[in-house]
Amino acid sequence: MEKLLLFVLMAVVWLTAQVQQIDEEMAMKALFEGKHAVNRAAHAAAQQLDGQRLAYGEVHIDPGEAMVSAKQYLRANLQLDGMLNPTADSLFRDRVDIALFEVINEDHTFPYTYRNAAYNYEVTLERPGVIMIIRLQYPRAFNVLQPIEWYVKGAAELVY
Repeated sequence: MEKLLLFVLMAVVWLTAQVQQIDEEMAMKALFEGKHAVNRAAHAAAQQLDGQRLAYGEVHIDPGEAMVSAKQYLRANLQLDGMLNPTADSLFRDRVDIALFEVINEDHTFPYTYRNAAYNYEVTLERPGVIMIIRLQYPRAFNVLQPIEWYVKGAAELVY
């Protein structure tokens, strides 16, 4: 009887450890999905040139169009609605927040090193570009564990 009880107890411990490992792997998958989405959104945003200034030979990223494009790519890649809330098909359950969105244009001298101490982020841009940081919160598989929160960072330069 004691051995049977020990076997059941060990099976529960083993199963709990296995499920926690699966939850960690799912969290890493979600983080990679978020990183790819930020990279794609920043790249799309960095390609939004101001047509009027380009006609005069100025390479200038339009900040308004860049933000629209970045949100569009975030929505498509993370399966979010127009307010950046997750849809039923999304890996996430909480709203995705754009913590930082900054357009670096020709008013800086290049190469330009962008530093942000608040988010512990540094990147060097060789030409005009976009810096983007979003806040993602991954819901754990078990409500006993706290959700995981990440600040996913990305930058992209204008390609020409």
